[in-house]
Amino acid sequence: MKAAVVTAFDQPPRYADFPMPTAAGPHEQLVDVLAAGLHPRVRSQADGTHYTSTGELPFVPGVDGVGRCADGTLRYFLLGDTTVGSMAEQTVIDVSRSIALPEGADPVSVAAAANPALASWMALRRRIESKPGQHVLILGATGNAGRMAVQVAKLLGADSVVAAGRDRRRLAELPATDTVSLADADQLGKVAADVDVVLDFVWGQPAADAMTALITARPDRGRPLSWVQIGAVAGATAPIPSAALRAARLQIVGSGQGSLGKREYLAELPALIEEIGNGKLQIDAKPVPLTDVENAWRSTERTVLIPGA
Repeated sequence: MKAAVVTAFDQPPRYADFPMPTAAGPHEQLVDVLAAGLHPRVRSQADGTHYTSTGELPFVPGVDGVGRCADGTLRYFLLGDTTVGSMAEQTVIDVSRSIALPEGADPVSVAAAANPALASWMALRRRIESKPGQHVLILGATGNAGRMAVQVAKLLGADSVVAAGRDRRRLAELPATDTVSLADADQLGKVAADVDVVLDFVWGQPAADAMTALITARPDRGRPLSWVQIGAVAGATAPIPSAALRAARLQIVGSGQGSLGKREYLAELPALIEEIGNGKLQIDAKPVPLTDVENAWRSTERTVLIPGA
């Protein structure tokens, strides 16, 4: 079969032949892949930097997608550790890690939105005690998952959402209550001093600077502040000052594979898929034929690869 194949971590995948997978387990099915999202998570998988990477080559990237089963059912699926990801004409899914899509669901929209939306959806629904009326800060709000997080936070009842990022043009386009440059920690502290939740897609030194600025400017340091670490585009480690943990009522938690289990993801997926289908989440995705995977890899747009195109 044809697939996007990673043969070296310092090169984009290439459209090439790859052995056809076979379903072996009791819950496994071979599906025709209709759409697979090119998410930052997939990029880090393909360049070997994600914390789940085993260093094994070659492999097909892709962590989720929409596929058609032999009986015609459309399913959104999440893949576990496998060398045959979703960026192929076919892949093997564990049906227990998938959900059937409602009639009329758009595979491209689901493949584009589900993964980046799940990042903030799961953080707010499963990793902290989140409730309507809270004030939320998004660090890294101009990335794919960050832009979606602004919408998700509002959808789940946030009273205000402050978006912090480096791309001023994209910041201006966001439906946030307020925006601030991620590079201006002092201004960030002033604008977001009273937030209840921080969804952090950047980590590294920017996260440490933002944390210090927030706590310094916080009018009531006894007010709980939940810091959810989701991504690490600015660095795998962050020099968090010890005083930050003592000078405020701060909790730092992570949200991702390992801290959340399969059952938790599957429990939340139907509601999220419904919101995507209802048009509650704005999706700006570019469908690209799988044959053009090398060029797609260089794009900064939200991209969905279409194996059958």
